[in-house]
Amino acid sequence: MLSETDRRILRIIQADGRITNQELASRAGLSPSACHDRLRRLRESGYITGFVALLNPAKLERALTVYVEVLLNRTTAEVFDDFRDAVLRMPEIMECHMVAGGFDYLLKMRMRDMAHYRIFLGETLTGLPGVRETRTYAVLEEVKSTVILPV
Repeated sequence: MLSETDRRILRIIQADGRITNQELASRAGLSPSACHDRLRRLRESGYITGFVALLNPAKLERALTVYVEVLLNRTTAEVFDDFRDAVLRMPEIMECHMVAGGFDYLLKMRMRDMAHYRIFLGETLTGLPGVRETRTYAVLEEVKSTVILPV
């Protein structure tokens, strides 16, 4: 069970992963050594899984966000495994979720533009193991995008 102090630490580091231990301790109301110990325990217990830099997709020619529904031709363990293994090798696919409902997977992709997506769709995505059908949804406006979890 997380204490309120642990939750405060998690909220602070989600907003600024580069914060110094000294500043984190000050903002969390702890001594630097106690803060360091709590942060270590949060990492070791799996609450913190890593630290990353968030990049600007537009600056890196990945301004277009595309969501793709994928329907497989069969739903067997082997087809799921083959599809998963192929997706894991594709850097264009940012997220892949197996879902319940009218299709099997929901993909989130970042592409340069629609022309590049069209090439990727025709030459790569539709050729993935087990893919029977895809439906594409191009994002027109990103209203909200965050990686910050409510803690």
